[in-house]
Amino acid sequence: MKRKAKIFLLLGIVSCQLSIVNSQEHVVPFSFGDMDHWVVREIHESGIIGGNTKHLYELGPTDTIIGNTAYTNRGGSPWANSNVMAKVAGVVKTNTSVFPERRDDGWCARLETRMESVKVFGLVDIEVVAAGSVFLGTVHEPIKGTKNPQAMLNSGVAFTKKPKALRFDYKVKLAPEKNRVRSTGFSRKTTVAGQDSIAAILFLQKRWEDEDGNIYAKRVGTMVQRYTESSNGWVNGATYPILYGDISKHPEYKPYMRIQVEERYALNSQGKSVPIQEAGWAAEGELPTHLVLQFTSSHGGAYIGSPGNTMWIDNVELIY
Repeated sequence: MKRKAKIFLLLGIVSCQLSIVNSQEHVVPFSFGDMDHWVVREIHESGIIGGNTKHLYELGPTDTIIGNTAYTNRGGSPWANSNVMAKVAGVVKTNTSVFPERRDDGWCARLETRMESVKVFGLVDIEVVAAGSVFLGTVHEPIKGTKNPQAMLNSGVAFTKKPKALRFDYKVKLAPEKNRVRSTGFSRKTTVAGQDSIAAILFLQKRWEDEDGNIYAKRVGTMVQRYTESSNGWVNGATYPILYGDISKHPEYKPYMRIQVEERYALNSQGKSVPIQEAGWAAEGELPTHLVLQFTSSHGGAYIGSPGNTMWIDNVELIY
């Protein structure tokens, strides 16, 4: 056989093998992960801070809710986000940092880091950095204070499978500032060293609860992708492998993938919000009990970020 013919034959075999691999790929979209269906909430803020009518947006069956009522996930939607209604000392205030946005003939989600201000009697009283975040879980509304905001979130959903990868469409725009801002609203603004980044975070955890109601977890699977540069438009079908077991020696390991990288909370069997205490890496053969998935327009914790950071996401799927 001539050399050129052999090369074409080899290329044909490789192409065939790739086709077989691709045909065996099993894609499972998340419920409401196409970002095409939203619940619109119409909230009337208290008169002392202006009495404005604000809109909050939630992923769920298309609907409009009018009135200052606490939100619970609807229609089997596993998603929550950083759009919340707070009621502190009888004063109703909202934050909106996640928005539906038109994309082709459907919708996507836009997550923004914003400086949220509260005006009392027309004067700016407090300013808070609010990052846009979409995650699997629930929010304990109404929010009753700014202390320990993570405790207001129930992070993750029950999940027992081991997918190969996470796939989604995205677009990102990074603010130009080289440092981040910390503004809690109750102390002066400060600078936090280091440029902001946008992130997609997936953890598979094996959780258990002790007799005192404490929740512990071993990390079964890990995928953390940070974005430090703006994208050139949409990136469709971005696919990120999930790494299993102890990945601390893996070539793709980064410090921000470490155990207990940040505090997250969940409801225990008594209905109390408690921290999830990650106790180490799970053995590769262990199965998860929960899936944590979050998209966020800033990193570093509550009230920290660079206003202007923006992430768009669409078509979130798991690959098996």
